[in-house]
Amino acid sequence: MISCADAKNDQENDLDSEVKLERTDVVLEQKFRALLGEGAFWNHQRQELYWVDILGKSLNIYNPSNKSNRKFPLPYRVGTVVPQTDSSAVVALDNGIYMLNTFNRNLRQISFVESDILTNRFNDGKCDPNGNLWVGSMHLEEKEPAASLYKVTPDGTTTKMLDNITISNGIVWSKDGKTMYYIDTPTAKIRAFDFNLENSTISNERVVVEVDEDDGFPDGMAIDEQDKLWVGLWNGNAVARYDPENGKLMEKIEVPAHNVTSCAFGGENLDILYITTARVDMTEEELEKYPLAGSIFSVKPGVRGVKSSFFGTSE
Repeated sequence: MISCADAKNDQENDLDSEVKLERTDVVLEQKFRALLGEGAFWNHQRQELYWVDILGKSLNIYNPSNKSNRKFPLPYRVGTVVPQTDSSAVVALDNGIYMLNTFNRNLRQISFVESDILTNRFNDGKCDPNGNLWVGSMHLEEKEPAASLYKVTPDGTTTKMLDNITISNGIVWSKDGKTMYYIDTPTAKIRAFDFNLENSTISNERVVVEVDEDDGFPDGMAIDEQDKLWVGLWNGNAVARYDPENGKLMEKIEVPAHNVTSCAFGGENLDILYITTARVDMTEEELEKYPLAGSIFSVKPGVRGVKSSFFGTSE
C-alpha cells in the first residue's frame, strides 16, 4: 500500500493578476500552472470539480464556492479520476488502476492492466451508466496505434474493449445511456457506438464528427442535456460544441490558453462549463501570449449538462 503525501491547499496565485481575458464570457475560475491539466469531472454530490495534472502527478479537488483546491500528489503520472464515495476515487496511473482514499491518502491497486507496457501510459476515462470505468491508454511517442480502451469493473476485472488506439481521449454517454461517444485524438474523429445497458458492451461503430484540422485536435469531452458534444481543442484555443446527428460544428468558445484539454458541466444547475488547460508543448512566444495556460476556466454556455456516473454506482 502506498501512502501519498498530505493533501493541501495549492492555489497558484503567482500569475499576473492584471492579465485580461480575451472574451468577457469566459471566466478565469482559478489560476494554476498545471503542466497537463486534464480529466475534469464534476462531483454533483459534493459540488466539487475533480481534475488531474497528468505530468504534475497529482489529483486535485477544486471547490468553486470558496476557491480552494486540495492537491493529492501521486507517485506516478495520472490519466484520469472518477469519484466513488466521499472518501474514495478511482485513478488511472502509469502502471494500472488504483483506488485512492481521499481521507487517509492511501492507494490500493485494483488492476495491473498495461503495467508491463512501458511505451504507453493511461490517459482519459469516465464511467458508464452502470458504474464501470472506461479508460484508455496512449502511445508515449504519440505515433503508433499501440494503445487500447479498457472497461474496469468495481472489483478490478479488466476487459479490453478497443485496440489500435494511439491517444485514447474523451468519452461520454448520451442522456439515455444508449450511445457512447469516443475520441482517439490523432484520428480527428468522434466515433459513436451503441451501448448495451444490460451488459455494458458496445457495437455498431460509426464516425459522427470529423474535426477540422484548422480547429485543433479533439481532446477531452463532455455532453449536454441536448446530447450535443463539447470538446476541448488541443492546439486550438477553444472548446467546441458539435452535433453528433449531423457532424456539424455548432459553436466555438475561445479560451485564453493554447492547449484546451477537457471540460465538465458543473454548478448546482449543471449550467457552468469548467475547462482545464495545459502548459506543455508551448513555445516561449505562446507562453507569453497565453500566460494563464494551465489554469481552470469557466463559462455559462446557455445549456445544461447531465450528471456524470460515479465508479461502482449506476447513479
